[in-house]
Amino acid sequence: MSLDKFKITMQYAMPKHFLSRMVGKLAAARLGGLTTWLIKLFIKQYKIDMSEAQYSDPAHYKTFNEFFTRPLKKGVRPLNAEADIIAHPVDGAISQLGAIVDGQLIQAKGHDYSLQALLGGSEQDTAPFLGGEFATIYLAPKDYHRIHMPIDGTLSKMIYVPGDLFSVNPLTAQNVPNLFARNERVVAIFDTEIGPLAMVLVGATIVASIETVWAGTVTPPAGKDVFSWNYPTTADNAITLKKGEEMGRFKLGSTVILAWGANQAEILADQQPETVTRMGTPFAKITE
Repeated sequence: MSLDKFKITMQYAMPKHFLSRMVGKLAAARLGGLTTWLIKLFIKQYKIDMSEAQYSDPAHYKTFNEFFTRPLKKGVRPLNAEADIIAHPVDGAISQLGAIVDGQLIQAKGHDYSLQALLGGSEQDTAPFLGGEFATIYLAPKDYHRIHMPIDGTLSKMIYVPGDLFSVNPLTAQNVPNLFARNERVVAIFDTEIGPLAMVLVGATIVASIETVWAGTVTPPAGKDVFSWNYPTTADNAITLKKGEEMGRFKLGSTVILAWGANQAEILADQQPETVTRMGTPFAKITE
């Protein structure tokens, strides 16, 4: 058995939820010098550039989670302010992108999966995105893990979808069918000037939690059923976020998937699989 096959087999066998929740408890614990030591080890292992962080001293962070969701210095990620540009929502690397064809998204070479399954199973929620475009962005452990708005939007719906917690790294994406539609995830749907925009925050092995700025921690605890929340879009209490504003965060690395409807925006030609992304830089152009 090859090493890659062994890694995939072990993912099927191990208790992914239990392991992830135990790591989550450790990451949330205030362990003094041990926490600082773990952070320094992580920085060295993943070659993290702490000069970008608002607080560069590892000892500043009282828990590993505080370090992992660290804010950046002001101005480190300048936001492209052009009105017709959709910005990258995260630091990471593009995994796949392109057209949504017959309701299917590309996961990896030879692997497609259902947009309807990804969004929680509702035909009504899926319909506005058919024939549109999507992009999958993978956040490695070294990346900045706050998620920002790519365009102005007003929240209309949030969906929690239970599932597995496979790793979402490129090796797993190439070998586990329907990976993003089988992992636990949080779907946020926004009303925007280009129509509905879906932002899917996908959980993964050892991801301690998925949070949004309006709901706080959505998971854990993990559920067994799909839950959805509808939000007013015209009332005084509507949740409207401007382009570049934070909308959520991961505690440990994962994946964000964007989707919008047909003929609304075109992904820029220089955006390709494996392209490194930086939050705030140009990603797509709104169709006039």
